[in-house]
Amino acid sequence: MILRPLAARYASWLGLPAEQTALPEATPDEVRAMPVILRMEKAEPPGRTPLLEAAAAAALAVCLDERAQPGGLWHEPVSDWVSGHIRKVARRARGAHWTAVCDLPGVTVTVDGAQARALVPGRVVDAPREVARLQISGSELPADEPGPPPADRPLLWLNPTVEMTVGKAAAQVGHGTMLLASLLGEEELAKWAGDGFRCAVRVPSAAEWAALLPGPDPGQAWRDRGVIAVRDAGFTEVDPGTVTVLAQYREVVDGA
Repeated sequence: MILRPLAARYASWLGLPAEQTALPEATPDEVRAMPVILRMEKAEPPGRTPLLEAAAAAALAVCLDERAQPGGLWHEPVSDWVSGHIRKVARRARGAHWTAVCDLPGVTVTVDGAQARALVPGRVVDAPREVARLQISGSELPADEPGPPPADRPLLWLNPTVEMTVGKAAAQVGHGTMLLASLLGEEELAKWAGDGFRCAVRVPSAAEWAALLPGPDPGQAWRDRGVIAVRDAGFTEVDPGTVTVLAQYREVVDGA
């Protein structure tokens, strides 16, 4: 499975001090990233939570698409990317610019009217013009109140003590779904794929966050509670080693 390098690398990585977790840095010309395009129409902006949920599902859907598997058209670029830093660069688009990126290789996910499209990763310097012209920052969405999360979908908890733009949060929840998927078995993945890799994104209270944190034994947290942490490399917005997301697996019900 194309995400196995994540399981091997990050499951142990979580137990290391932040200064020991970095992979060798690529030269600027070799930096690879997955573009995640957030549809943000001016007249009808999406809700923050459904947009993040769409981005999280789309990022994973690209990785597990049949075209990303051995022999597929996307296999080489996805494999090359997963073998290094799983960087994602979220950009916003609307109108004709959104239509243009929908013609590029990738997967679009819609959640409650909010749309995100994850594109096949590649070298940042090779980004298509349709992507490079899109802005990374400049728009924000207000916090919403999505209500209790469904019990039968994986759950992504955003760190309540860290401020993140919607673009940063979109990248982080995408990391979360990928890490979860890398640790699941074939049957669990098949069920999740049948539900379109849907997940819930929520912001816990400080007490809930503290109770969920993996602590000194991240392996035990995964075995007991199905929780794994996304710890940021610190390239943008947050300090290196910051836990931005806790991804918690809950079994997907067939036909959900």
